[in-house]
Amino acid sequence: MTEKNDNIPFEEDNYTHNIHRNNERKLDRRGFMKTLVGAAGVFAVSSLPWGGLAAKELASLGEKEYKHKKIADVDSIEIGGAVEFKFPSEHDEAILIRLSENKYVAYQNACTHLRCPVFWVKEEGEMICPCHHGKFDVETGFPTAGPPRRPLPEIQVKVDRGAVYAVKVKRYEA
Repeated sequence: MTEKNDNIPFEEDNYTHNIHRNNERKLDRRGFMKTLVGAAGVFAVSSLPWGGLAAKELASLGEKEYKHKKIADVDSIEIGGAVEFKFPSEHDEAILIRLSENKYVAYQNACTHLRCPVFWVKEEGEMICPCHHGKFDVETGFPTAGPPRRPLPEIQVKVDRGAVYAVKVKRYEA
C-alpha cells in the first residue's frame, strides 16, 4: 500500500496567512477605487476645454451667415422642381425646392433620424427618407411620419438678379 503524503510544501502559517507578506496588499479594492476615481477626475477636467470649444462652435453655427452660394438660375427651376446642392461646405448635401412662382425652400437633406438622404417626391408633395419611411413637411421641414423627431435644418435662400442663393443655415429652435 502506498503512503499518503499530507505534507504541505511550505510553512502552513505562511500558506494560509500570506496576506501579510510584503507588497501583497499594495493595491487593494480601496486603492483600486481611489485610482479609478482619480483617473476619471483627471479625464473629466482635461476634457473641459474641448467641451467649451465644441459648445462655442455649436452655438455659432446657428445663425452664422456664410458666403452666399449660387444654387441655380430662377428660369432653370420649374414650379415643383428641386435642385440638389452643397451648403455650407462641400460635404453638406442640401436640396432646394420651388413651391410657387416666388417661394423657395431649402433644407439640408440628411434625415435627422440616422442621416440617410432625404428626397423630394413632387407627386406626393413630401420629402421622404427611404431608410425608415420618414416624411417631412416641405413647407416647414418638420417630420410628419416615421422615426425622425427633429425638423430638417433649414437653409435660408435669397433671390437676386434672376438667381437663387443660399445664405445661411437657420438654427432649429425647440
